[in-house]
Amino acid sequence: MLIAQISDFHLTPPGTLAYGVAETGPALRRAVAYLNRLRPAPDVVLITGDLVDDGAAASYGLARELLAPLQAPYFVAVGNHDHKARLRERFPRQVWPGDSRAGEPDYLCYTVEEFPVRLVGLDTVTPGEHGGGLEAARLTWLGKTLAARPDAPTLVFMHHPPFASGIGHMDREEFRGWREFAAVIARHPQVARILCGHLHRPIFRGFGGTVASTCPGIGMQLCCELRAEAPSAFILEPPAVMLHLWTSLWGETTLLSHVSIVEESIGQYGGPHSFFDVISPT
Repeated sequence: MLIAQISDFHLTPPGTLAYGVAETGPALRRAVAYLNRLRPAPDVVLITGDLVDDGAAASYGLARELLAPLQAPYFVAVGNHDHKARLRERFPRQVWPGDSRAGEPDYLCYTVEEFPVRLVGLDTVTPGEHGGGLEAARLTWLGKTLAARPDAPTLVFMHHPPFASGIGHMDREEFRGWREFAAVIARHPQVARILCGHLHRPIFRGFGGTVASTCPGIGMQLCCELRAEAPSAFILEPPAVMLHLWTSLWGETTLLSHVSIVEESIGQYGGPHSFFDVISPT
């Protein structure tokens, strides 16, 4: 099973630039075309939040238009820039395909059961807050959901990562309930990965006996400044996607993750070129 992950489009109404600088719509258009060209094709695409930058209805209209050509089915985790009601109105089958409530109707948490890997979408967003977290109701729902299928390999996907990044301005708000979340995950070894967005960079960390990771952004990337005083800033590096491959290799079933840059045009970076005369010097 091939699971593609894209995140953090930060779309703005047509004809405008995000933060006056970033052309996020064309970046998403290129990413969708890239995913459609992949062979093997992804079985599913996970979108880990912040489809839009401002929560505006016009921005969601653009998101729906740009995602329409995507050939693989896709599912969405809500981000802190998203407006939950508008997101659910425009993407009803992608943000809550089942009837699983996490204790309260305000949280868009659900499972997707029809693939070889079980997908559990978590809503880590409290409207009006930049940071994320999980309180007792959602943690209880997650524990019961994971306990229902303990033998099913599972991916948990959500927007906020439950760990600090080392990038100062992103670490000022702690993920509420991260210790309790880690304890729930640790009780369920079938969780192969926790996939997150929000940080606009590929970052990996051991968490609760599994691996938690964040995805590069489509709209822009955060500056990689690993210091406490790092200011809030982004850079227009190319968009990128993550590809998570559930497969059997060398007699072992495993989940592999790759990061792939989305070119502005096919062949932008040259190649592919063949290796030849490769030896191991003695």
